[in-house]
Amino acid sequence: MIPARSPEYLAGMVRELLLLPSETEWVEFKGNNNNPETIGKNISALANGAAVNGKTSASAIWGIDDETHAIVGTNFSPSTARKGNEPLETWLYSKINPNIEFRFNELNVDGQRVVLLEIEPASRQPVSFGGEDFIRVGGSTRSLKDYPEKQRTLWHVFDQITFENRVAVEQVSDEDTLQNLYYPAYFDLLDRSIPDGRAAILNALKDDKLIARCDAGGWNISNLGAVLFARNLNDFPQIRRKAMRVIQYSGAGRTETLREQEVVNGYAVGFQGIIEYIMALVPTNEVFEHSLRRSVPMFPEIAVRELVANALIHQDFRITGAGPMVEIFDSRIEITNPGRPLVETDRFVDSPPRSLNETLASMMRRFNFCEERGSGIDRVVQQAEFYQLPAPLFEAPNGFTRTTLFAQKPLAEMDKTDRVRACYLHACLRYVMRLPMNNASIRERFGIAEKNSSQASRLLNESVDSGLVIIRDPEVGTKIRTYLPYWAGELLY
Repeated sequence: MIPARSPEYLAGMVRELLLLPSETEWVEFKGNNNNPETIGKNISALANGAAVNGKTSASAIWGIDDETHAIVGTNFSPSTARKGNEPLETWLYSKINPNIEFRFNELNVDGQRVVLLEIEPASRQPVSFGGEDFIRVGGSTRSLKDYPEKQRTLWHVFDQITFENRVAVEQVSDEDTLQNLYYPAYFDLLDRSIPDGRAAILNALKDDKLIARCDAGGWNISNLGAVLFARNLNDFPQIRRKAMRVIQYSGAGRTETLREQEVVNGYAVGFQGIIEYIMALVPTNEVFEHSLRRSVPMFPEIAVRELVANALIHQDFRITGAGPMVEIFDSRIEITNPGRPLVETDRFVDSPPRSLNETLASMMRRFNFCEERGSGIDRVVQQAEFYQLPAPLFEAPNGFTRTTLFAQKPLAEMDKTDRVRACYLHACLRYVMRLPMNNASIRERFGIAEKNSSQASRLLNESVDSGLVIIRDPEVGTKIRTYLPYWAGELLY
């Protein structure tokens, strides 16, 4: 995402780029050349060149002499330029693939009219124009296919540079780096004292790849540093839409919103506050213990904490315009993040978690915000069973991942889908604990008295009929029979 900037900022950006000794793979100077085909090829080439060189943007500037870098002005007017019957910008967007962002800025620099084109760098795949990929070579725009070494380098960049390692903002002063990042939280979460002196603090942040030295001076703040420790995510245009939203509704639908809060702190800075805010909104139940009445949250905090951490960690940051969200209803809570899971939803309990953001996941575990690898969802299911809640529901609708926790509901009020899901997840949990699922464990799961063991048998038969649960030893009697999740049968033979 290219942020909106003031004319003063853009003029300063032009002057900064003019200090370069020559054009680069990500910067081009032009006079009055306004040929649409040339502009399209240059967008492709500069976007790819910015990716190769790890730049947060690429630029083309009209009104500059490319030999002397003198500001000579230009007659090019992108706001009125057309290609055939289409506005230039609309036509360019129709020819560029994939859809990257670019922005023409018409401004005055030192009394001369200048046009600055800002271009988002390529990510995941080369940017093409008219179906062909381009690259800058020696100040000229060339077809990428004619330079296989550069092509290999570009794909290597896509393979190696993760979201966390990309630059959120570049060339930031020492003072502004420490102003933008709430660094005391970093040391507090690691149970370390804040070092003496600005240099020592910055070096500590650098060691964990939260920041990196910028070749042009100052620091580059990485996406990892920004998303974890930003004082305000809105200061980082590329990730500001990734702030956690918490919405409370009245009733079971989304027609009436009671409260909505966007948490703009970085995840590490604001995580505990997010959990406290959610739990303050969660409805409570009145329970009696030792003749005393007390309020208990409708959903266990341990489960909420783990699921919120998962939503932050496992989201697909490549999906723009969407971020993690918690929605609280009268009798359920839904936790959603952009991106389909890398593990099928019915294998969440037994499969080790996989994430697009392994560095982020590792740091969140270091800060004790989530469980060790492979145990988080187990605890969510376990908490639901301990409090005899309906089983959580894991879904992947339309490119998102959503988990729903439900309020307490008597077994008599659960429908068949609820009952089968609870039995299946119970089978998964027992399997990873190396314990059998049987009539006795189902009675404990649902709070069924021993004298009503036939009710537990009916639940087991219902689950077997669904295909999600199988009988481990069909030859033995029903009283000692054990059961497995459907996928475990393949592991036995």
